[in-house]
Amino acid sequence: MNILVIGQGGREHTLVWKIAQSPLVDKLYCAPGNAGIAQIAELIPMPDGFVELADWAETRNIDLTVVGPENPLAAGIVDIFRERGLKAFGPDKRAARLEGSKDFAKQLMVRNDIPTAAYQTFADADEAIDFIKTNNTSVFVKADGLAAGKGVIPGRTIAEATQAVKTILVDRAFGEAGNSVIVEEELIGEEASFTLLTDGSHCLPFVSSQDHKMSHDGDTGKNTGGMGAYSPAPVMTSELHDYVMERVVYPTVEGMAGIGCPFKGVLYVGLMITETGPKVLEFNCRFGDPETQVLLPRLKSDLVPLMLACVEGTLDKHTDVAWHTEAAACVVMASGGYPNPYRTGKTITGLVEASSFDGVTVFHAGTNQDGGNVVTAGGRVLGVTALTDDLKSAIDQAYRGVSAIHFDDAHWRTDIGHRALSRS
Repeated sequence: MNILVIGQGGREHTLVWKIAQSPLVDKLYCAPGNAGIAQIAELIPMPDGFVELADWAETRNIDLTVVGPENPLAAGIVDIFRERGLKAFGPDKRAARLEGSKDFAKQLMVRNDIPTAAYQTFADADEAIDFIKTNNTSVFVKADGLAAGKGVIPGRTIAEATQAVKTILVDRAFGEAGNSVIVEEELIGEEASFTLLTDGSHCLPFVSSQDHKMSHDGDTGKNTGGMGAYSPAPVMTSELHDYVMERVVYPTVEGMAGIGCPFKGVLYVGLMITETGPKVLEFNCRFGDPETQVLLPRLKSDLVPLMLACVEGTLDKHTDVAWHTEAAACVVMASGGYPNPYRTGKTITGLVEASSFDGVTVFHAGTNQDGGNVVTAGGRVLGVTALTDDLKSAIDQAYRGVSAIHFDDAHWRTDIGHRALSRS
């Protein structure tokens, strides 16, 4: 098979790394990729439009295109490929609204009695602020559209919530993604990430994981795309797993099919485990980042047949998926200042040394090749992942890998996995 992966981050490096292990793969491409992906797959420039990319896929006899990021999914890349008879892994444009519009997702949850936080949607800043002042409760203000994981602002006081509304609706900090906002009650508890594959009717859950969204230790600082992850997540017990499947996953998949939007691909459910049970924070229509960096190393089975089954509607035939019993941890090394403005072009050293440690794999997120050097090219630069016998040793080994890598003004959290370790 000839396979094309679309994207350039840590998630896509991990996908390429896993797909390359499949005996089904003859040739592997990535558009546009990064310095780490270039060591595994042939990089191609990202064309200006999806039609041009589909043209290229036809000429190269691409058997499967795997779409990594949410933006091309929300923009309808899968629709264009399918119209050309090209197999593409991921939801079409209508189904991708599950992530592309938080209001759409909320309405689906309400219709299908899926547990989530109470909310209101506003396009007018004054109306949103009046609502906040009237209710006077701790809330989160969320941009309705895609904002690279940064469009969620806490509003634990009236002043904070009011400023959050102004930032999104008035200052247009997230552009068109902030044409409307969700004002949502704050949920108290512990977050968990629930990932599954679906072909529109059948579901295959992955092992549990947990992300660290905030930029600094102790879950302080600003919201980011994710500063680290680990798997398994002890908070997700077998009882909670079954509850989420019955109350969240199946109603979501059936609800999407019921409105004529069958969802095929990866469904990521962001959960808050509250005192009254799990509640949905958000849906994503693709693998999480950096959750992918701990999930796919734990997947023992071949990923390619599973993705093909999602496209072809045959996921029910894959009942023997195997997982490594080892735990995995990922520490994200970011550019100083992230998620605020940061500088790029910093030379990275120590990558070979870090990768030589037992169980350590370094996934590139924001890197470029500059002559003989690998340099920083994004906010999140690397995801240093370790797969070892237990979670404590996986975390320790990941940080050992981090200690071997250097670039100017590098920043990382030092407490990845703290919730799981405190439980044990």
